[in-house]
Amino acid sequence: MADVNLLTEGEHEYLEIVVNPWSFPVNYDGAYYYRSGSTKQLLQGNALTGFLMEKTGRKWDAVTITNIGVEDLDRESFDIFRREALRSGRMTKEDVDISNAELLEKLDLMADGKLKRAAALCFYRQPEKVSSGCYVKIGKFEGSEIVYQDEVHGSLLIMADRIIDLMYLKYLKAAISYHKETRVETYPFAREAVREAVFNALIHCNWADNVPVQIRIEEDVMYVSNCSMLPFGWTVETLLDSHTSKPYNPDIARVFYRAGYIENWGRGIQKIRDACKAHGAEEPEFIVHGGDIMVKFKALQSAIVTDSKVSNVTKDVTKEVPMEEAILCLIRDNKDITTTEMAEYLAVNRRTIQRVLDDLKNKDIVKRKGGKRYGHWEILDQ
Repeated sequence: MADVNLLTEGEHEYLEIVVNPWSFPVNYDGAYYYRSGSTKQLLQGNALTGFLMEKTGRKWDAVTITNIGVEDLDRESFDIFRREALRSGRMTKEDVDISNAELLEKLDLMADGKLKRAAALCFYRQPEKVSSGCYVKIGKFEGSEIVYQDEVHGSLLIMADRIIDLMYLKYLKAAISYHKETRVETYPFAREAVREAVFNALIHCNWADNVPVQIRIEEDVMYVSNCSMLPFGWTVETLLDSHTSKPYNPDIARVFYRAGYIENWGRGIQKIRDACKAHGAEEPEFIVHGGDIMVKFKALQSAIVTDSKVSNVTKDVTKEVPMEEAILCLIRDNKDITTTEMAEYLAVNRRTIQRVLDDLKNKDIVKRKGGKRYGHWEILDQ
């Protein structure tokens, strides 16, 4: 029975209805419901299954599987984990210099001699055999039109190891400026904030829905979204305030923590906000729908590279820094850089780059060692 109290505030009377939280879902007219903020959400399908499992003390990623064994797991995924765990200091050399089976036992990724789902998603080369949506989609958009896209497949550790570099090398352009001889690159989105958001999406995704993590990149905004639900009773305001760590997939989160990818104090949201502030960009917006969670990043306006800005940057670079010195700066920073990449960084025609390089080679200032494909540039002592 709910308590109903008649209360008074000033000249007005009002009713207070006290409903205590219940440990189990309540069936009403053949359906189950839960509250999310001020809205009523219907629990059905995988969401209902996950809720019932959680109430029995089990999580989806902790269920064991029989069609994949330790011998089927991916060597590169284990190499990535061992490398990152040592680098972060979360595990010692003695901790990781053991067999793969022993390492999985240490990470609590096995039960009764069988792999948990978390083990397969983190260390199996084809996690889509466990969840058909276990991959990441990235798309570059101009308005409603998609310009190009990628799908990143592999274990969760392989995805975590590669996806941020792919985004910043292929999908984002940096505004280029020079401080004396140092080239300064400023991207429109804070790398640490994006990294945290993507890792959170991989960890907290409801992979049982068979829907991939999706990253939509536009000129002035980026969306990182994944299927998931907030812990029961939580709202967006709970996320933004100090809160305890309640990962949707605790076993997957443990692997990422040991690898040094995340903290385990519920600080991920605050780290994203702090990184955006430090970058000079607006704080991101956190959007919670019935079955998915989305992070919306707004670009740092001064770092958006448009055609008009490229033209202005080119004028500024050629006026403040001689083209020869700009090219030498690029070579000092990356001896393997190609002429195409130089042209892109400096926003000039590739023929201009080649002409300046030919002049530098004639002056014995630079030389090319090796061929076009595998060679590199070398700045001579003089």
